[in-house]
Amino acid sequence: MTVRHGYRTVVFDLDGVLINSFQVMRQAFALAHHEVVGEGEPPFDEYRTHQGRYFPDIMRLMGLPLSMEKPFVEASRSLIKEVEVYEGVPWLLQRLRASGIGTAIATGKSGERAREVLDVVGLLPLLDAVVGSDEVPRPKPAPDIVLEGLRRLDAEPQHAVMVGDAVIDLQAGRAAGTATAAALWGETTAGPLRGERPDHVLHQPTELLSAVLDEASR
Repeated sequence: MTVRHGYRTVVFDLDGVLINSFQVMRQAFALAHHEVVGEGEPPFDEYRTHQGRYFPDIMRLMGLPLSMEKPFVEASRSLIKEVEVYEGVPWLLQRLRASGIGTAIATGKSGERAREVLDVVGLLPLLDAVVGSDEVPRPKPAPDIVLEGLRRLDAEPQHAVMVGDAVIDLQAGRAAGTATAAALWGETTAGPLRGERPDHVLHQPTELLSAVLDEASR
């Protein structure tokens, strides 16, 4: 097995990269907003612009009550079975593992919530480490969460690539010293991601194999 670019580890963001949780987020955000704030249209479009950040940090940036977190998490859990895995993701993770490539999650979710949803959708056994934003001193775009994922795998950043669908994912990877890959198959906007000049631009999850493995190893 030969790896391209010397990659030995892949660090993934979660939402919008491995799983499609967009509709669940929309419903949970609306329920939490109505419960805590009251009447009015929930500003979900603005919330979307902060994807990848830790939920309490998003509330601070939007000037919304931190007390929205509890009903948001509760609603998300009640809807968890509606979360979908993007086509090709299980096969991708299986191929990476079979090729000796370590995998980690670095997500804006809390670690507990991330592991819970990954378990429900069946991806948890295919991953080597899961790190939530509550498990590091500073969330993305700081490099802490990427570095923690690498630490848990005893991996070096120069041999790793960070895959994300948000600008702060790529910024966190770059700050940690990894290569970066923009994931364009979810609910993201391509322009800002391309503007970060990632090392790889991926339109489908399985395209990652071409970036990581040589043809004979795929």
